Amino acid sequence: MRKIGAYEAKTKLSQLLNDVEKRRERILIMKNKKPVAELRPVADEARLSPAEAAAGLKKLSKRLRLHGLKIRDLIEEGRRF
Repeated sequence: MRKIGAYEAKTKLSQLLNDVEKRRERILIMKNKKPVAELRPVADEARLSPAEAAAGLKKLSKRLRLHGLKIRDLIEEGRRF
């Protein structure tokens, strides 16, 4: 992880954001030699492993009810558009 000072971060913010987006780099911003902020790609937090995604779908499916609708009917309805 790259460390930079707050002044440098302020003057080079655009380039730092490009580095985070394109290179998936994490950057620690320091002030008075102490870490105060971190720039990192947003997708790192949102990405789940396949096992986590499957577990989340199973948990969600227990709460959802179709109230008489059939999955096949919903699929066919979606194909019309």
